[in-house]
Amino acid sequence: MSHQHEHRVSDADPKEFWEERYGSAQVWSGRVNAALADVAATLPVGDALDLGCGEGGDVIWLAEHGWAAVGVDISATAVGRARAAAEARGLGEDRASFRDADLTRLDSSDRFDLVTASFLQSPVALARRDILRAAAELIRPGGHLLLTTHAAPPPWADATNRAAFHHFTPEQEVADLDLPAEEWETVIAEIRARSAVGPDGTPAELDDCVVLLRRRESAQA
Repeated sequence: MSHQHEHRVSDADPKEFWEERYGSAQVWSGRVNAALADVAATLPVGDALDLGCGEGGDVIWLAEHGWAAVGVDISATAVGRARAAAEARGLGEDRASFRDADLTRLDSSDRFDLVTASFLQSPVALARRDILRAAAELIRPGGHLLLTTHAAPPPWADATNRAAFHHFTPEQEVADLDLPAEEWETVIAEIRARSAVGPDGTPAELDDCVVLLRRRESAQA
């Protein structure tokens, strides 16, 4: 079994690393990730769990589109910003709730119709496969696991960053998860292009790896 995605380029403590990353200023735009919005709009609304929720953009979008969404992130600072953003949009905790926790020790008795992870990638230690396999067990029969990752480095990356950049393919994602075929079916496994703007303001097109798996109705929750 390949564990090529469970790597690190830094020995920093993950919690300390992400607290420092979020410590000075807002990191993300606050907008929903495009693949999540596109895919979730086609699914029956229910309960959702967002892994590595950051400052809450995906959770807030889900909540505003009828889902009861929970976001989890290792950074208490990011979670604090997410809560504030949800409150500013008038969303109560019954629609958008957040908690800071180590995803490798995620303990939940709840069950979900959708578990999503958008760009759950890290330059520090991250047992990504183990996290996703454990989270998949929280999905109800008929529910979905949605993964969005970088499929290629951005065009503005220099040679050094390109060499260090870790990207995914749909086939690798499905194979690495190694979920039982009798319990799971692949609904989407593809590369999708999205529009972006580079650091210098130049328009660009980025490639994302998008995988949607459905837990079969016959699976035991």
